[in-house]
Amino acid sequence: MKYYFKSSFQRHFKRLEGIQQKQVVEAIEALKSVFEAGYRPEGLGFKRLAQKLWEIRSSLKQRIVFSFENDVITFVIVGNHDDVVKFLKSV
Repeated sequence: MKYYFKSSFQRHFKRLEGIQQKQVVEAIEALKSVFEAGYRPEGLGFKRLAQKLWEIRSSLKQRIVFSFENDVITFVIVGNHDDVVKFLKSV
């Protein structure tokens, strides 16, 4: 499994506060365990948004959008609900 982070994800990640960044990293690690070990932790809010886009939650307010194709996960954006809706409208 390969993991990539788009510049849009990195840009939004840098704007988060320290505790939020930690929550995002923890959610990504939990997602990795889903794909690599088959373990599905509760509370990730794993949800399909579009044909190739998925979402998990790092907290009640923060979402992480990623794509999954051919054993490659690409993290696209991290933000609140409004950020995700705005992104989806632009796709």
